[in-house]
Amino acid sequence: MLEHIVLFRWKAATNPATEERIMQELLNLKGLIPEIIDISAGRNISERSRGYTHGIVVRFRDSQSLDAYQVHAEHQRVVKEWVRPHLEDILAVDYEF
Repeated sequence: MLEHIVLFRWKAATNPATEERIMQELLNLKGLIPEIIDISAGRNISERSRGYTHGIVVRFRDSQSLDAYQVHAEHQRVVKEWVRPHLEDILAVDYEF
């Protein structure tokens, strides 16, 4: 199994409704990309976040499934239309277990 963890820091001009819409768009990928085993996302509640306000965790069977997800048209659409226009910074960690 493989966990794909991504933390997001949005531009100052991004409003909370847009932040939530981005998270929902990412969550909706579960029904569109068969390689996704499970997905969760939400707003940070930790004081140790260093400015990252939202996170997502996506579970895959293996690294090949992650690779397929990364280039999938629906993932690319969400990144292009929703994530990139509002993104200040991003941090990703992938690990196998």
